[in-house]
Amino acid sequence: MHAVDYEAAVDAIMAAAHERRGFAVSALAVHGVMTGATNAEHRFRLNSLDLITPDGQPVRWALNLLYKTELTDRVYGPNLTLKVMEACARERTPIYLYGTTDALLCELRRTLNARFPDLVIAGSEPSRFGPITKGDRVEIANRIHASGAKVTFVGIGCPRQEIWACEFRDLLSMPILAVGAAFPFIAGQVRQAPGWMQSRGLEWAFRLATEPTRLWKRYVLLNPLYIAMVALQACGGRFSSQGVRPAPGPIPG
Repeated sequence: MHAVDYEAAVDAIMAAAHERRGFAVSALAVHGVMTGATNAEHRFRLNSLDLITPDGQPVRWALNLLYKTELTDRVYGPNLTLKVMEACARERTPIYLYGTTDALLCELRRTLNARFPDLVIAGSEPSRFGPITKGDRVEIANRIHASGAKVTFVGIGCPRQEIWACEFRDLLSMPILAVGAAFPFIAGQVRQAPGWMQSRGLEWAFRLATEPTRLWKRYVLLNPLYIAMVALQACGGRFSSQGVRPAPGPIPG
């Protein structure tokens, strides 16, 4: 994890865009952190990313508790997405949207065009909802490059989008932002938790209440484990940060 604020994160992303440099970014809440803590291969991928921001309040609290970072706010993925898009609109930096469905992408583009009239959306394509082979990766990367985009936003859900960002980092000479639920949030297709719940670290409870069937395992099982691991580390316990390099093969797309 990186102890950064919005300004530092946006500056780092835009610098990579200007330099045409591969730069993989994700914003992780508790669930995202635990996907790496509980899986050595995914831990390797997460540790290979260039920037991981504290998306959830409990992650910010843990950074402050364990490392005295004194962060005053989290760097929430949907807000970071909007701030980077605002910077891209201001500088006329073209972007590419990857993931979700054609219908949601259409609504997302309409919303973004209304919100940021100067934003250049060079291209977009929906998720394949299936495996992407090595050859597919080259084709997708060529398509994104050909569009003229300088920043790619990927919204295919955690942990698939972090795998995507890791695997495409060296194929795309630009920042790749794994943005989680930012696409449906920005498009107005999914409700966000009220501000008071977000500030108190209760966004998980709101999402669990709205999507219990899909999300109950994520929060009921992983949240207590996260609290236990943070408590153990605060008491002097140590956990390995070493991952295992994943075997070559198709990735989710």
